Parts: sequence; C-alpha cells; structure tokens
Amino acid sequence: MKFPFPIRAVTAAAFVLGLGAVASGGVASAASVAVPGHALFVETDGVTGNRVLSYVRGVDGTVSYVGSFPTGGLGAVAANAVADPLASQGGLTLINNDSELVATNPGSNSVSVFLVHGAQLKLIQRIASLGNFPNSVASYGNLVAVVNAGSTGSVTEYKLVNDKLVALPGEDRSLGLSNTNPPDFLHGVGQVGYTPNGQHLIVTTKQSTSSYDVFSVSSNGTLGATPVITAADNAVPFSFTFDANGHLVADEASNSSVSTYVVNANGSLTSLGTVSDGGKALCWIATADGYYFGDNAGSGTISSFSENGAGAPTLVNATAATAHAGTTDSVVSPDHKTLYVQSGGAGTIDVYKISTSGSLTQIETVYNTPVASEGIAAS
Repeated sequence: MKFPFPIRAVTAAAFVLGLGAVASGGVASAASVAVPGHALFVETDGVTGNRVLSYVRGVDGTVSYVGSFPTGGLGAVAANAVADPLASQGGLTLINNDSELVATNPGSNSVSVFLVHGAQLKLIQRIASLGNFPNSVASYGNLVAVVNAGSTGSVTEYKLVNDKLVALPGEDRSLGLSNTNPPDFLHGVGQVGYTPNGQHLIVTTKQSTSSYDVFSVSSNGTLGATPVITAADNAVPFSFTFDANGHLVADEASNSSVSTYVVNANGSLTSLGTVSDGGKALCWIATADGYYFGDNAGSGTISSFSENGAGAPTLVNATAATAHAGTTDSVVSPDHKTLYVQSGGAGTIDVYKISTSGSLTQIETVYNTPVASEGIAAS
C-alpha cells in the first residue's frame, strides 16, 4: 500500500518499553509527546524537485511526521551512487543555534535557507553555490561554508546576515580535482567542516586524492589561498567529527576504518591511530559523549568506537546495531540520547536510544521515506 506521507512503525522493543503506539500523518501518540523546538529534518534529493521532510521529536526520541517543504531547487545523484545520491555528510545542516536550516540543491547548483520554527519551515532564500554539485554545508559563528563536489571542486564561504547568506567576495577556493559533473560518488568531496576553534576549514577529497584539504581561516573569515594537504591513513576519507580535545575523528571507507588526527596550527594533520570495524564502506559518523557511531553502507550495520587516553580510536562494537539496507547519513539528537540513521537503500530512518555506555537499542523505524535520499539534521 502506498501512503501520501511517511509513516512510522514502533518496534517490539519499543512496545515493551512502553514508548507508544504507531502514529502517522503528524499526530503524535500520547506516550510520545512532542517537545517544543525538537525536530528531525530529512532531505529527499528529488531530481525533479528537492524537498525537506519534517518530523516532531518526542521526549522518548520517536518521531511523528509534520510536513514536506520544497527547497525551490533540484536534487541530483552522484555518478554510480546507489543509496547515497549526495555521497556526502552535511548535505542538510542546521546553523545559527538551530534557527536556520540550509539544504543543498546539487541539481541546480544552489543552497536553500529555511527559517526554523519547531518542526515548521519557511523558505527565505535560494542562493547560488558558485560551483557544481554542492553537497555539504558547515558553519562557525556567522560564517557558512559550502563545498561543491563536481568538476574541479570548490569551497565557497558566506556570511550570515539577517538570517540570509551573503557570499564573501573573493572567498571561493578551487580544490583542483579532476571530476565529472555530477561527480563519481567515490571521487568527489565527502564533507566540509570548521574546526571547533574556527581556525581551519577541512574538506575530504575521497578517492580523488584520498586526503584532507585544510584551509586556514582568519579572524575576519578570510580563507588561506591554498590548502595544506595531508594524505589519509586509509583511502577514501569520507566524513568526520571532532572529539573533546579538538582532534579530527574521521571515517575512511576503503578499509572501513576510523582514524584520529591532531589538527596542527599550520593546517597539517598528525595521525594518532586508525582502527577498522571489518565492515563494508564505513562512510558516515556521528558522536555522543565520547562514543562515535559509524554507518556501513555496504553491510547495513552501525559500529561504535571510542578513544584511548592518547586519542587513538578503539573499536567498541563492530555491530552495535543492524540497520536497513544501504545506510547513509546519520545524526545524534542535541541531548545525545538518540541516534537517527538514514537508509537510502531501503527508504527508512532507524531510531536508536543511546545508553550511557554507548550501546544502541532500536526503538523505531520510519518507513516510506524516499529511496536514495540523503541529508539529515536534528534540533
């Protein structure tokens, strides 16, 4: 049966825990009361019209559908991609203390800015990305960076002014890649992100060069003319986050590994260690309270990692959870209690409760989201 909106199914474990009955069409169950300002957003990447699906998040982490909001732009699919059309992390990103949501439109080379009111969205801007196939967004203060994965690849920097993006003159940097447009999913850019202190901007270049390109960022937001390039410990560096000490914690897909690095003042990286989960295509990473959760697109599993006292990664559980086929992007709720995992191969969102020991318990699956969709954010 086809439904005009995404529906959710509560797992048996959820019923045992008393987390509530099935709800659909945006009506939350009594046991899953929505919390004001707490929402989950998912990008559809539709090639004929990109949209953002919105859900309210309950106190237990479960979600109820609210609506679908057009970005005014077009999605696109990276060449040879199956479950992950953007082939990136950060294609849908909350900025400015979660008051705005930025969505990438790789099919129309633009990004869209929404005002966020709980789970309601209001489109206020669509602006050119000044490159081909934008697929990741990052922010630091009032600075916003957009990376374009197609053709030679580039980074464009904006300033947020009165809730809208203004391109900073001269702050557009080529990555010097040799890609097609759309880019091959293994040879494009995986993610862009500012370091926690805002002094550097990092881009992963996957199999194109299997490196981290690190630009300096001045106090007024000016990017360095050229990046400092460091080869990854393993091929196909894809996505990353940071630990409490500001170390880079990155998924490297070729060996399904997590590697950690010190980001030096000059932009170079010093490896602290690497460890594999033995899975297939570890590409996306999310973090909560010292634990790191990686999504294996090829094996449909979620693995968990931590770090030792020296900052080197350690494998906690190679199969912390089994998700639906073609796991892609994921996000942890701001309170660090819930993990939301997209499965672009199955058109689902799997929802897990995170324990204080880092273990995962599945509490819900949201069905009937678009197959081959990617990009997720939680407030």
